[in-house]
Amino acid sequence: MPSNKKKTAAHGYLVCEKFLFRVGKKNKLKRFAENQTFDHLFQYNFQELQANGFPLKGQWNDRFFNNDNPIVLELGCGKGEYTVGLAKARVGTNHIGFDIKGARMWKGLKESQQLGLKNVAFVRTRIELINHFFEPDEVSEIWITFPDPQPQSSRIRKRLTSPVFLNYYRKFMKADGIVHLKTDSQLLYDYTMEVIEEEKLPLHFHTNDLYATAEDMEVKNFRTFYEQMWLGQGISIKYIQFGINPITR
Repeated sequence: MPSNKKKTAAHGYLVCEKFLFRVGKKNKLKRFAENQTFDHLFQYNFQELQANGFPLKGQWNDRFFNNDNPIVLELGCGKGEYTVGLAKARVGTNHIGFDIKGARMWKGLKESQQLGLKNVAFVRTRIELINHFFEPDEVSEIWITFPDPQPQSSRIRKRLTSPVFLNYYRKFMKADGIVHLKTDSQLLYDYTMEVIEEEKLPLHFHTNDLYATAEDMEVKNFRTFYEQMWLGQGISIKYIQFGINPITR
């Protein structure tokens, strides 16, 4: 029979767990509510896009950023570390973070608002819908930072560097558009290298241990929440930079 002390400890753990769950849920709802107040957040589902389209499609620079600067995307942006970090470092470019998780995105929204950044926006939607948001030649660069590697063979098409998604990106990227992949997954790194070779895409740089390289690179200047976690566990970070369109001879 368990001792009274063990029963008390187990009960205390359960009470603590329930309390943390309630606090987490409350904070999440609070963040969702505050998200509604940010004028640089756009939230659209499939039904809305099908019915009315996206009003800034093809007009991001003219009607939102009010400049002619290049547009850079972060896909699966999470807390927006790269969206905000790049926006601070590159004042001459416009940055848009995409994710479906509004509670995570709140951090980047809040930070960019507090910093008064005018070259930042966020879109809460599924990345599969990305073609609804841009016209051809509207985007110069894409950052894919620590996406789900989708290890199941049945979900290969869901990988953000699969031919399916690369074809999505080609519809709105400039001819010389650049894609960056930063990941802890050796599986996704190897898969992406295979896709690049098969599609004959220009490979600008790659490494399966980014911080072991001597190069002074922009990609090293920002670390996401997950990246800090993986590095703390001794997992190497992989990085690939490649062109979106095949090499023509």
